[in-house]
Amino acid sequence: MSSSSGTPSSLELASKRDGPYSGPGRSGKGYRGLNVLLVVVGRVRGTLAEAVEEYERRAGRYWKLEVIEIEGASGRDHASDRVMRVEAERILARVPTTFDLIALTRGGKAMGSSALAQYLSDAMVRASPGVAFVIGGAFGLDRSVRDRAVRSLTLSSMTLPHEMARLVLAEQLYRAGTILRNEPYHKGA
Repeated sequence: MSSSSGTPSSLELASKRDGPYSGPGRSGKGYRGLNVLLVVVGRVRGTLAEAVEEYERRAGRYWKLEVIEIEGASGRDHASDRVMRVEAERILARVPTTFDLIALTRGGKAMGSSALAQYLSDAMVRASPGVAFVIGGAFGLDRSVRDRAVRSLTLSSMTLPHEMARLVLAEQLYRAGTILRNEPYHKGA
């Protein structure tokens, strides 16, 4: 929702299809000094859309969160390499070269919630300009994106639809913020 002045409300997400948008965040205590960028191929539709929006909103309480949705390239199975190349160009054009790029892939390394919170905390301590999490399309991420990544992260050894991966990542970013602020949401060790 936008106010009558045309500025976005504080509940709007920092998200805009194929373009950066830095909407107003909730100010206050916390770790909002770190820029966290989610670059994702495709939009979330259907039953998961509301949950994704809610967890991205919650994560935005802790991080300067920006979500960029990249339009997926079209193609058939025989054109998967071409599709991934086109998507990679779109993805890499949106990720600042100074940001740590974390590629979400099925073959990446697992990281627990506390370890993710520590990684983000360490990024703030070393004054990193930001961290970009990248979720690919139906065929995954092109080698150029994986080569640019400082880390390859898996959310599960199972293949997840990009919508589900986005939901899990958003929840984990929210959880990481609560861990760092010692809030009661996280019950794990």
